[in-house]
Amino acid sequence: MTLQKRIWDLLVLAIFIFAAAFATAPWFAFRALKAAAQYEDVQALGELVDFPVVRRSLTGQLDEEAPAAKPEAPSLWTNPMGVFKRAIEPIAPPEPKVDRYLTVQGLSALTRGYAPGAAPPPTARPETVLGRMQAVVRGPYPTIAYWDPNRVRIAVRRPGDKAKATIFTFQRRELFVWKLVHIRLPADER
Repeated sequence: MTLQKRIWDLLVLAIFIFAAAFATAPWFAFRALKAAAQYEDVQALGELVDFPVVRRSLTGQLDEEAPAAKPEAPSLWTNPMGVFKRAIEPIAPPEPKVDRYLTVQGLSALTRGYAPGAAPPPTARPETVLGRMQAVVRGPYPTIAYWDPNRVRIAVRRPGDKAKATIFTFQRRELFVWKLVHIRLPADER
């Protein structure tokens, strides 16, 4: 074989490896998110999740009052009891519903396909090789719902109900760096 043929083969191999790494990087970002949430690695979660953007996306899904117009405040002349009731109500707004989704336990439950607070505790890691292989085969398996060079959506089906899926949207920030920017919840969780 000539030197030129070997160089050409190495160049083709390098292009193939680069393309495979580029295409699978979002998958590995999701796996890293799932592992960081499971093992409560807050620093890794901070690097993998764009929390302000995800908070806005979840708030839009969970806020029932946003689409509808708020009722007019009661008037002293038309509804005096309503004015007094409103005056003694607590001033502090209620706790946002989105907070339970953005905790370590909430993200761990979502990456496993459950709603926060509804997930069973994670099972202990099997010690035998056969046990580890069975744990890998069990699932649930995340699937790629959409892929383009800058945005990927990964769907995780609920273990008890395959019709319900949580969709994680990752956006490319650098060549091989992907961040979670959106979580779309199943319709019954909104």
